[in-house]
Amino acid sequence: MPLRDTLARVDEDLAAGRVPVARQRLRGLVSSFPCDPVPRRRLADVYRLYGEPAQAGRWMYLEEDRDAAETAAFEARYPAPAERRAALGWDGPDSLAPTVFAREQLAALPAASPEDVETSGHADVKGFLAAAGCLVLAIAFLAIWGIGVLALFR
Repeated sequence: MPLRDTLARVDEDLAAGRVPVARQRLRGLVSSFPCDPVPRRRLADVYRLYGEPAQAGRWMYLEEDRDAAETAAFEARYPAPAERRAALGWDGPDSLAPTVFAREQLAALPAASPEDVETSGHADVKGFLAAAGCLVLAIAFLAIWGIGVLALFR
């Protein structure tokens, strides 16, 4: 659906009080049109309705007329520059930013390098638990199947 049509639907959703639906549409637009400031601004407006300054600051971060308190809340929630960059959902080179200010903001936020990413081991534990669960289910299935085969031939 084109950007203009989806923005019109967002207006309809907001007028009807369907704020979560409008927010979801805008999140999709930001994902589909990451370089367009209009969906980002509108998403910031919706988060202001929710009373979430960090999220409003997140989506207004690349705008020169952003609110200082919202920006501070966003930076407090995402203290590392690489985290901030990832949270912005910017997809593409910095040169695609619509303004000089946005390009400068993006340039100040380097993308996360493999050294920046901490591994906490949670993924390993989850993988082990998933494998153990599958093993238990497979053993239970074989046991039930074996009991059924034995009952068939008695």
